[in-house]
Amino acid sequence: MKANELSYTVLLATPSIATYRHLRSASGLSAKTEEAARRGLAGSLFAVQIQHQGETVAMGRLIGDGGCFYQVTDIAVLPAHQGRGLGKRVMAEIMKHIETELPESAYVSLIADGQAHELYAQFGFKLTAPRSVGMAILVGPRSAPV
Repeated sequence: MKANELSYTVLLATPSIATYRHLRSASGLSAKTEEAARRGLAGSLFAVQIQHQGETVAMGRLIGDGGCFYQVTDIAVLPAHQGRGLGKRVMAEIMKHIETELPESAYVSLIADGQAHELYAQFGFKLTAPRSVGMAILVGPRSAPV
């Protein structure tokens, strides 16, 4: 282990709303409103944070229905800490949980942005296309009632 890796600690806990929102936006993921973050974080099945000098600098979560379907989400590393294997450490903790706690036949999916699929492939995730293709919809602002 390199000397700088020793200054990072793993915390198996859901981040605070403020930490979550900061990590998402600072690492290039889409911003989430405070309400969305509050609701979403409450539904975390498993979460991991990597801390450096008391600050959370990386995170990841597992969400799902607790039986059949799960999704790895919110893998984020602050830019100043990227390239140090922290995303891999987050995924390793999530994979430990998947391998020990999820029932047989559980389906675990994720959405890989950019080249992140290369990281996830190291943990056994495979592209689903052309058999299946991911789709998404983003809920926009609602207009106030008249």
